[in-house]
Amino acid sequence: MKHTEERPYADPEAAARKLVEIAAGIEAVQDGRIYIERINAPFLFTLKATGGEFGAGLKHAVAQGWLELHESGTYVRLIGTSATAAPAKD
Repeated sequence: MKHTEERPYADPEAAARKLVEIAAGIEAVQDGRIYIERINAPFLFTLKATGGEFGAGLKHAVAQGWLELHESGTYVRLIGTSATAAPAKD
């Protein structure tokens, strides 16, 4: 018997790919900056993901070289497009 439903973004790679997809759809401001709340809000509130999933996905995207997170944590930059071009794992 299963008491909880599967979380689609529990896998850090799936969460990272979704964050990159969201970031790619946002118009960047000065120097390619995308304010963190511009990807945080849709991920948490529209997709109903958790803060832990957001954090793990963000760390994975940075580790893979898909996003660059500023040291202040206030914005990210897209630095690679391979995350959206690579096939999703099922």
